[in-house]
Amino acid sequence: MSRSTDEIVVEEVEPTSASASVLIDELSAVLAEAYGSSGRNGYQPEHELDGVFLIARVGGELVGCGALRSLDGRSDVAEVKRMYSRPGTTGVGQAVLRALESQAAQRGYTSIWLETRQANSRAVRFYMAAGYRERAPYGQYVGRPEAICMEKALPGHPTGTTGT
Repeated sequence: MSRSTDEIVVEEVEPTSASASVLIDELSAVLAEAYGSSGRNGYQPEHELDGVFLIARVGGELVGCGALRSLDGRSDVAEVKRMYSRPGTTGVGQAVLRALESQAAQRGYTSIWLETRQANSRAVRFYMAAGYRERAPYGQYVGRPEAICMEKALPGHPTGTTGT
């Protein structure tokens, strides 16, 4: 099956794979440069046993990634982690996020939660355009004014979950 070199291909890989590591390292460097913290403490690939790690490629080249895991072992809420698209790409974040949402729905989650930095206005706009809304801080983000927590109800679950 031939593919256009412009097509975004999203596939699942092990979070400890070489492809995942390259993208996680890039994201960590970008976050450290922009915000003073790499965000590595919130997602450690070697400990992610119940989740999904997706990479995106265009023409075979790595262009983005994202992860999904259950939130603190809950069966109703999934959490998005390590979303990243390389600078200069278009549509990669959307493709990865749609694939993560699909994976979450297939696994029976009713909603997806995530956290990003208030200062990362691009990410905040991206998630809001994708249907996410601000929610109360949860877990490690409680009491952290630099964090903005967001959620989205998955299809068939219009109210989502707002508890902590």
